Amino acid sequence: MPKWNEYKSEAKSRGALAMELFVIRSKPAGDMDLVKSTLPDHLAYQKKLESEGALFLAGPVSDETGEQMEAEGMIIYRADSLDAARALADADPMHRSGARSYDIRRWLINEGSLNLKTSLSSQSIDFT
Repeated sequence: MPKWNEYKSEAKSRGALAMELFVIRSKPAGDMDLVKSTLPDHLAYQKKLESEGALFLAGPVSDETGEQMEAEGMIIYRADSLDAARALADADPMHRSGARSYDIRRWLINEGSLNLKTSLSSQSIDFT
């Protein structure tokens, strides 16, 4: 397998977008009361990162069946490097307090499309 930066350069040379984002998979560390009590600070942190442009998308994910909530989450950051993204994740109150643990991966966006309609008065978003 090629080194990450070699592959990224290769993708760009093929005409791919090659936009690098950072995916955080966040899981409860065991104490659900700590997760619940840390949630307001975590959400405030997410809102701050969103306003600064560092937070791309975030939210909970289901179990493999799609039927159950397991308190896992996915956070996607915009950052200049893996170390910068890790610093953002480390500063998250959920991770800093030990309520949740995480792993981090680079994600290279090459293909796909996104159409977004936002209606402010109805507070709705439609993805297609």
